[in-house]
Amino acid sequence: MRKPRFLGILGLEVSRVHPPTPLLGEAVVGRDSEPNVAGAGFQRDCPASRRRSGRERCGPDVRALRLDRLIPASLGNLEWPMAVDIQPACLGLYCGKTLLFKNGSSEVYGECGVCPRGQRTNAQKYCQPCTESPELYDWLYLGFMAMLPLVLHWFFIEWYSGKKSSSALFQHITALFECTMAAIITLLVSDPVGVLYIRSCRVLMLSDWYTMLYNPSPDYVTTVHCTHEAVYPLYTIVFVYYAFCLVLMMLLRPLLVKKIACGLGKSDRFKSIYAALYFFPILTVLQAVGGGLLYYAFPYIILVLSLVTLAVYMSASEIENCYDLLVRKKRLIVLFSHWLLHAYGIVSISRVDRLEHDLPLLALVPTPALFYLFTAKFTEPSRILSEGANGH
Repeated sequence: MRKPRFLGILGLEVSRVHPPTPLLGEAVVGRDSEPNVAGAGFQRDCPASRRRSGRERCGPDVRALRLDRLIPASLGNLEWPMAVDIQPACLGLYCGKTLLFKNGSSEVYGECGVCPRGQRTNAQKYCQPCTESPELYDWLYLGFMAMLPLVLHWFFIEWYSGKKSSSALFQHITALFECTMAAIITLLVSDPVGVLYIRSCRVLMLSDWYTMLYNPSPDYVTTVHCTHEAVYPLYTIVFVYYAFCLVLMMLLRPLLVKKIACGLGKSDRFKSIYAALYFFPILTVLQAVGGGLLYYAFPYIILVLSLVTLAVYMSASEIENCYDLLVRKKRLIVLFSHWLLHAYGIVSISRVDRLEHDLPLLALVPTPALFYLFTAKFTEPSRILSEGANGH
């Protein structure tokens, strides 16, 4: 019995006595069988007589060797060569691949680019729909942006109405009605349509508000534009609200002012409307440029502005004690309005994450007004105002 003969390449054993497991393509060398030269990759210039005599060793031609025919038959169910899905990387912070269609469990995505409206990229650079509900802080931000036109309406109505006019109260109510209706209509036309509810994407960082600044340039020549609303719909919903406010004001306010503003002159009765035509474009530009900054800073803006305006109003009204504050109902309304703003700012800062620690902070709401009343006798606002009027 002869010893088994080994093929050095790939460690394959070929025995004349006990043939091994057949290989794919039947590339087995036997005593009386010719090898499949084309299949196993043996040298074509090596005759069979030389292989039988053994005087010259003839092995497989490595250059013509086919690995798929040297795999054992037990592994024949595997795919060879194995397919590898290699896709180019999706550059940019906000570029993603859009879902083209979905068939069962398989999903097919398109090329890397801008995500459609209502979607944003995830960590794997795929565009995913915004299905989350806004957080409390998001609603407080939207409430702040909704209050800005209303507060400015009230300020200019009070500024141009004067003390002799009795139409200021009706204009205040009309402005409140306009802003309230604009907010309701804006929520109804937002996605999902027809309900007082919106779906949104969560704000992760400040750059989410300024995706236009993060368009990648792979070759430093061509820019891939991936600008989309990553904070959907917190950015564009404010513009829609301002548009409805302006339309409702132009439809309702002129008719009301013309009928009830009899205490004003013809040139003064529409000045509050003209003022709105100025501050609405300013608010639009402010949202377009500084929307992200306002999102993070609005609680502190509310607190600072409410403190300053309360101090200015109480000094201008010559309020030096509690009796001066209670003598007119209008002053109490202004005071309670500022207290509501103080509470709104405190809740926005604390976000009411822990009720047992955050709710006691609301006890600080009356503190600025009490501090002013206790220190008014030292500052004497009436004397300061009289000296300012006399030019001293």
